[in-house]
Amino acid sequence: MKKEEKQVKQSAKQDWLFEVSWEVCNRVGGIYTVLSTHARQLGKSYGDRLCFIGPDIHTIYCPEQPEDLFTEEEGPLSDWCRQACEKEELRLRVGRWEIPGRPLAILVDFRLFYHEQDRMFTEFWEWFGVDSLHAYGDYRESCAFAYAAGRVIESLCHYRQIDAATGQTIAHFHEWTTGMSLLYVKHFLPAVATVFTTHATSIGRSLCSNHKALYKYLDQYDGDIMALELNMQSKHSIEKAAAWEADCFTTVSEITARECAALLGKAPDVVTPNGFEDGFVLPKTQARKMRARARQKLLSVAEALLGYALPEDTLLVATAGRYEFRNKGLDLFVQSLRRLSELATREDRPVLAYILVPGNVSAPRQEVLDRLAARQNGQPCWDGPIYHPYNTHWMYEIEHDQVLNAIKAQGLGNTQGEQVKVIFVPCYLHGHDGIFDMNYYDLLQGFDLTAFLSYYEPWGYTPLESIAFSIPTMTTSLSGFGSWYRGLGHEGENLSGGVAVIDRCDGNESHVVETAALLMLQFDRCTSQERDTIDMNARDVSRQALWTRFIKYYAQAYRLALKNAAARNA
Repeated sequence: MKKEEKQVKQSAKQDWLFEVSWEVCNRVGGIYTVLSTHARQLGKSYGDRLCFIGPDIHTIYCPEQPEDLFTEEEGPLSDWCRQACEKEELRLRVGRWEIPGRPLAILVDFRLFYHEQDRMFTEFWEWFGVDSLHAYGDYRESCAFAYAAGRVIESLCHYRQIDAATGQTIAHFHEWTTGMSLLYVKHFLPAVATVFTTHATSIGRSLCSNHKALYKYLDQYDGDIMALELNMQSKHSIEKAAAWEADCFTTVSEITARECAALLGKAPDVVTPNGFEDGFVLPKTQARKMRARARQKLLSVAEALLGYALPEDTLLVATAGRYEFRNKGLDLFVQSLRRLSELATREDRPVLAYILVPGNVSAPRQEVLDRLAARQNGQPCWDGPIYHPYNTHWMYEIEHDQVLNAIKAQGLGNTQGEQVKVIFVPCYLHGHDGIFDMNYYDLLQGFDLTAFLSYYEPWGYTPLESIAFSIPTMTTSLSGFGSWYRGLGHEGENLSGGVAVIDRCDGNESHVVETAALLMLQFDRCTSQERDTIDMNARDVSRQALWTRFIKYYAQAYRLALKNAAARNA
């Protein structure tokens, strides 16, 4: 082995990489997918020097529920944890995150830091100019966690005697919710190299949610002024400070890089696109069985709601993601279903569309459970539709729900004579929702096609997840994933390659609706052989977005952070 290679390997053995996120062991959004799918690749370089830090959601909010994402166990951090809990009054649990690679994880009970927040907010104003005066909503909760995570890194670094002499420790912080943690580390542990990733700017997301045209006027927006107008001063302030103070600032796509430059006043140092871990995809034989099981479940639940049988060859279409009605294109998805119902004929296969978006859920619908149980026992499971045959779960303030109101406004009645039916699943699919009791990835495999007609989508994991399971998808040119796909040389709004990227801009909603409806109709009319080819093409595209290809961008970010930290501490 060459001397230089040996030195690199020895140095790597001394590295520590901390990743801090609200979504560590907490499946609430796309960042969970980012972290849980790249852990195995990072683990190949860092082993048990890779450590994720997240909030102890189970202990704080739902101790009565089963915990399937985290296993508390003895390991490399146990001695330190006992000392930290005893002498530093930290409340921690250490163990393994149950994802591919089973990385080390530290979960923090951050509640004891609430009473210190007045002091904390004052100090971070004095040190970094962070304006917490206008804080509301989840800001205080996020900052309490972030501060606690900073204390954890400080404690572990001191315990392991990690200091400027090593110069190889990296702390990577995801989203504004961890901004205070980065600033804490910057202030108290200057030898630690810091990386900050914004997955979507708080102002950009808010602008879009408030029906403002983001892209047409992007270069004219002032992030600080818009934060004042949108009452987002505190979140914007801490996000902007973290971006400027980090040794390396990253985001997930070129689209969001332009957004950061405009709204945060700082362009990212590195773009780190989101990949996927192939270990989540089942082998072919198991995948076929899972697809059959998921498809049967989707049809059975629909029949229990609708009160009539559906043909076995019904085309199953889905959209999914965060409940952001305009940003995620939920409005246009419902409109495209209405347009599809106008275009389809009796010769076409019926279409059953599912909207899988967590909302203000209260409980599974007992009528659905009763009918499913009756069917399981060989009894007739329907006698006409149940009341309100649109949603699998009851919701709080259901009369104000945007998705359900849009379905009704478009005249989609879910009657037997209609070619297109639509069902809303307003809960997290974590395996114990009460109706499906299957996780999202397992249920996803039952669909034939997915559609994500987003207006604001910094990356777009949902279409990538779809094609990873050989399910063709459509997205828009305003998604980071769609932009990346086009960058591979794919043009045209068609599904032949497994992914259709629909042109979207400010004000062309009618084009998106019409194109999406036509694409669904064309796919419905494909032969089984044509659909098989499209499915295979979708799977082939996903292979180009594996973490084995994209992890190099993280390595680039980490090298830059270490270089800048070394220069800072020289």
